[in-house]
Amino acid sequence: MNEITDLIREIEDYCHRNGIAESTFGRLAAGNSKLAGRLRAGKGVTLKTMHRIRQYIYSGGHVEDTRMLPPGDQHTVAPAAAGFDGQEHQFDFEQPFRFYDNRQKYLAFVYTCNEKRTIAERVLRELHLINIGPPGLRVFDAGLGDGLVLSEVLRGIHHQYPTLPFFINGKEISDENVRLTLEKLPDRLCEHPATVLVISNMRYREAPSLSPGNIREAAAMNWIEVPLRGASSYHFSVQIAGLEQSLKDGWQTRRSDITGNPIPVRPSVMIIYREDHRMLLDHLIPRTDSIINRYDLIIASQPWRARDSASPKVSNILAPLARCLTPGGRLIAVQGYGDDPGQEILMQEWPDERPFSVRRHELIKGLKSELGRDAGMYNLNVPSNKKALLRYRMHTLPSEINEHLGTSTLFAAWNAAIYVGQIEDEKLEAAIAKGSYLESTRKILKKYGGLWFNDECLVISRRRN
Repeated sequence: MNEITDLIREIEDYCHRNGIAESTFGRLAAGNSKLAGRLRAGKGVTLKTMHRIRQYIYSGGHVEDTRMLPPGDQHTVAPAAAGFDGQEHQFDFEQPFRFYDNRQKYLAFVYTCNEKRTIAERVLRELHLINIGPPGLRVFDAGLGDGLVLSEVLRGIHHQYPTLPFFINGKEISDENVRLTLEKLPDRLCEHPATVLVISNMRYREAPSLSPGNIREAAAMNWIEVPLRGASSYHFSVQIAGLEQSLKDGWQTRRSDITGNPIPVRPSVMIIYREDHRMLLDHLIPRTDSIINRYDLIIASQPWRARDSASPKVSNILAPLARCLTPGGRLIAVQGYGDDPGQEILMQEWPDERPFSVRRHELIKGLKSELGRDAGMYNLNVPSNKKALLRYRMHTLPSEINEHLGTSTLFAAWNAAIYVGQIEDEKLEAAIAKGSYLESTRKILKKYGGLWFNDECLVISRRRN
């Protein structure tokens, strides 16, 4: 994402210097006048196209035909676009589409709906069932996001275990999400000083043990230890704010040539604790030769794309995490379920849209197969809808629904529906051009007196014997 930001800035600078419109630049440099707008909307580009755009900028408006390049170089530059003849061409944006890369939709959803608090409350209901032993409570968050779920869980576990040492390990690939998570940390460290927080950008198989998958990555490991001085949330906040450059360096990403997904440039680990509690926490502070890799509580909140099949969800995420449970430990996984007003909004525009096709019983069935003989070590039961479904709502005032639905409320509801349903931009463009989407949203909100969504939760526990 940093590369895309830099590319947008270079395009803006070029257009400003040369006094041309961005649409003209896009048509001449890449054969598509919508280039700049699509990049700002969160789209990625292939490495070939990025090379072609930069070649146009740095050559002063000339694009070299790939037929003139040596054979070994032709794979690095896009074929000459037919944009010079005035025709529009489809821009080669990378696949697969990653809905969660759109920060604006994510933040608008998070702060208008109470999903994060609902998930945190569900996680905390498992606390009394966990078998906790020395050296303290060990928690792994398999996708921090902006830290809202984890911060609520930390409040809850402090309430139940106010003096117990905590080891908290979170996986997150986005430096922006790590920054948002760290902003919520100072108050937690004040209230519960016996806390070690670890954040890494590694894969699901590697993050629990903080161990990269191969020797080359292990040699490039970026290990950052941050003992915080002082005893107030202000002191901690100032020191955490000073970690911005460390985050930019350690959480750089690049696009995978195979999947198009962002992957870390190198594995990074950040360890944060209070220096005045170093002696008490010495047995919990991870070192390269001594790392905790078993957890009492694992949180997997929306860790995959809804439309993915059961197989990658199980083999890449659920099975590796289940194997990290201590005896008596519990893994709480949450995913979208649908069958709610949010999905009804989508079906008004796309009647065949079914984003939540993989249910919890398929995940449990696949997990039993993936674990093989080890499946007997776990409780792998499929709960009923009454126990599994979580309902969360979009925040609205009663007067907004009963009297007059403002445009801002309709936009917020539409955004929440398309975010939860993970609708691609190409589909959105057609629906927005048609212009009926706000009226469809209004109709559903009036019908149900508001907007709510369903998640489903499954709990995997490891037997104590």
